[in-house]
Amino acid sequence: MTNPPPDAEARRAVPPVICYPNDTLPQPPLALYADALAQAEVVETAVAPPRDACHFRVDAGQFFRITSVEGPQVGDLNLWNAQDLAERFYSGKTRALHGTHLTTGRRMWSAFPYLRPMATIVEDSLDWYGADAFGGRVHDVIGTRCDPYTGNLLSGSQYHHCCHSNLTRALAEATGLPRAKAEPHVHDVLNVFMCTGFTADTGQYFMKASPVRPGDHLTFFAEIDLLGALSACPGGDCSSEHSSDTAQCYPLRVDILTPPAGALSGWTPPGVNGYDRSHGP
Repeated sequence: MTNPPPDAEARRAVPPVICYPNDTLPQPPLALYADALAQAEVVETAVAPPRDACHFRVDAGQFFRITSVEGPQVGDLNLWNAQDLAERFYSGKTRALHGTHLTTGRRMWSAFPYLRPMATIVEDSLDWYGADAFGGRVHDVIGTRCDPYTGNLLSGSQYHHCCHSNLTRALAEATGLPRAKAEPHVHDVLNVFMCTGFTADTGQYFMKASPVRPGDHLTFFAEIDLLGALSACPGGDCSSEHSSDTAQCYPLRVDILTPPAGALSGWTPPGVNGYDRSHGP
């Protein structure tokens, strides 16, 4: 380690600046969404079995709710435009706009060149958790998803029920694509119910036992027509490890809810980003 310069402490003391001040972001009409949700009825249900995934479709103006059933379980969520797989959830930009973890009022944003809201969180039964003494929070957009490639790199394993593989199989089933064609569309996730953060000393990504319990749920409003896939992570509540058959795992349920006609009066799906895409002269 190099010797610190004389002004080291002064350099450290420079205050931080938020990279993307978000006070100019269009604000979701949460009161309208809440009123529509209160009148909505479940019209379809999908279940992600333990160590596997499910897929589902949600029309713009519908809701979808992910619920823990039977026992504590975290899930990895992918979203795509139902008509165009190229428009998919962009976890990195969502993190830049909203922070490392999402809750009520935060949105899942789509990739370039679209960059528009795909879904808005309207209910979070774990919003009471906040930040714990370790800096852990719930529902992160930090982690990528457990995958067989990293497992092979670190331990030489050939594990097929990690979230990346689960999501690949689910997308292939939903679209009819062969797995090799579906896999490139699988992307970094929203880690639903997962409790994570960064260690203060080494800055490493950590996970700890999720506070989720049966009945806890996260509810989203679909801003555009969506195709979704949800993996019930092989880590269970992620209290010890993932990408193995060691942890106790449970299913996750996805309910699709439709509000009555007129409940969203005045609402329209967001258009794609207004940048002209010329990238200069």
